[in-house]
Amino acid sequence: MTALRPSTLGRVSEAASDPGPPEAGLSEPMVRLLGDYERHLVSERDLAPHTVRAYLGDVSCLLDHCGRLGIHDVAELDLRTLRSWLAKMQTTGRSRTTIARRATAARVFTAWLHRTGRIPTDPGAALGSPKKHKTLPPVLRADEAEALIRSAADLADDGTPVGIRDVAMLELLYATGIRVGELVGLDVDDIDDGRRVVRVLGKGRKERSVPYGTPAGRALDRWLDVGRPGLRVEGSGPALFLGVRGRRIDQRAVRDLVHRRIADVPGAPDIGPHGLRHTAATHLLEGGADLRSVQELLGHASLATTQLYTHVTTDRLRKAYQQAHPRA
Repeated sequence: MTALRPSTLGRVSEAASDPGPPEAGLSEPMVRLLGDYERHLVSERDLAPHTVRAYLGDVSCLLDHCGRLGIHDVAELDLRTLRSWLAKMQTTGRSRTTIARRATAARVFTAWLHRTGRIPTDPGAALGSPKKHKTLPPVLRADEAEALIRSAADLADDGTPVGIRDVAMLELLYATGIRVGELVGLDVDDIDDGRRVVRVLGKGRKERSVPYGTPAGRALDRWLDVGRPGLRVEGSGPALFLGVRGRRIDQRAVRDLVHRRIADVPGAPDIGPHGLRHTAATHLLEGGADLRSVQELLGHASLATTQLYTHVTTDRLRKAYQQAHPRA
């Protein structure tokens, strides 16, 4: 039997976010099928580990639901079963966003089953999903963003490598709007100081170049010249940003940093690195950047994703109008 690696199975259970480990109740053929699907996602589609975990978690949850209905052969998977799975999540209080994501995972999975000849027709092709609520992400005002970086810079005045690093990371996050995963994945040679651009490997392993400004450039220069040598160890490798032990910094450390520094800004919303990404995009649009340029800078595959930020700027404009105009 070809089974998933134990470490992967544990992550599948976590990603499914349902009580109990779903894989424990799967039949042997279903476990084998899940293993084949994992290899497809990793080897053929070359998806990022986080995306693979999410897909496996959702599909594992679906197969567990099938087992509870007495379906132990994937050929019996039909549209009614898929709909009952989504309906069960709705009755247990899952959000629209979660249900929509799992519906997408089911469609990708059944398309793979059909394409590989495991099922005669693709039931997922007719599966609908609820529209996700478009929530307006909290963003910082320009003065709050400046205060955020200034609070970190004040703490870095003692010249410690960690303080210098923190300023450089905050400057780069706000200057470029890159994702936290993209930030921690940067290597030293991804920084082109002469042209003031950073080479980023984004979702789907798509590479893009993102410009950054003079303040971020100064912070990066100081980090590379003074800060990084103080943390570098034999196993540091080419990683741009290092943790206190000299290894590549992880995403959790960056998130903790942003939340700590945000707490120093009076009245600012509690945002993480993704909030800085939202903030950068919003400020670009408010400053006159066109939507296509912002899409390219952020690495969005679809313009519809970038258009969310137009709602953010319109909402801010509406609030300003209501507060200022005598006949609002």
